[in-house]
Order: sequence, then structure tokens, then C-alpha cells
Amino acid sequence: MKRTSYQSGTPWEPIVGYSRAVRKGPFIFVTGTTATDEKGAIVGKGDAYLQTVQTFKNIQKALQALGGDLKDIVRTRMFVTDISQWQAIGRGHQEFMGSVMPATSMIEIKRLINPDMLVEIEADAIVDEP
Repeated sequence: MKRTSYQSGTPWEPIVGYSRAVRKGPFIFVTGTTATDEKGAIVGKGDAYLQTVQTFKNIQKALQALGGDLKDIVRTRMFVTDISQWQAIGRGHQEFMGSVMPATSMIEIKRLINPDMLVEIEADAIVDEP
């Protein structure tokens, strides 16, 4: 099976040595993704909902670069720094995943790589091959 990678250009990818997403066969794995814009700046500082929305936009871009889309997601994992914000984060997740209904988890963690980041989401997708 062919392996294809997608890099988003964030500063952490070359430092840590990872790809934003990897496709092998019909499977696409999107690494932990946060609410960064194309320059690496945090979108929605202090707002867990806005960060969730931007994160899904970034996930969608990675999936589309590898021939997939949000409808192909079968699993998400949400890492959050404040579980009391679960409703705002859940609302953002529902807006993008409500018609897909993937398996998911929301896990509170101590912190992310940047203190302004409130949400990090991983996604696994399976794309129908022609």
C-alpha cells in the first residue's frame, strides 16, 4: 500500500518529526490538531468553542489534501485543558461531526504545548477507494 503524508507547515512538525496527517491505503490518520491559522497563530484565544471550530477546519484541510473529507472520519479524540468547557467543545464537535457521528472521547489533560491552546483533536478516517 502506498503511504502519503501531509504537512501543514506548523513550527512543531519539523522539530518533533511528524506529519499532520498520513494516508496508507484507505486509512487517514490526522495527528493531534489545534486551532492554528496558516501562520501558526492561535485562533480563538480563551474560547474553547472557537478553537474547536478552527481545529476541525484544520482537520478538514488535512483530510482533503489526502483525498478524504470529514464524512470519512470514524473516530475522534479530544484532549482538553478544562473539562468544564465540555459543552462549548461538544457544540463545536457536533457542528462538524453531527451527521457523521464518529466514535469519540474527550479527555482532560494538564496542558498543551502552547498555554493558549485549549483543545487538541485527533481524527481517524477511512476513505472509500475507487
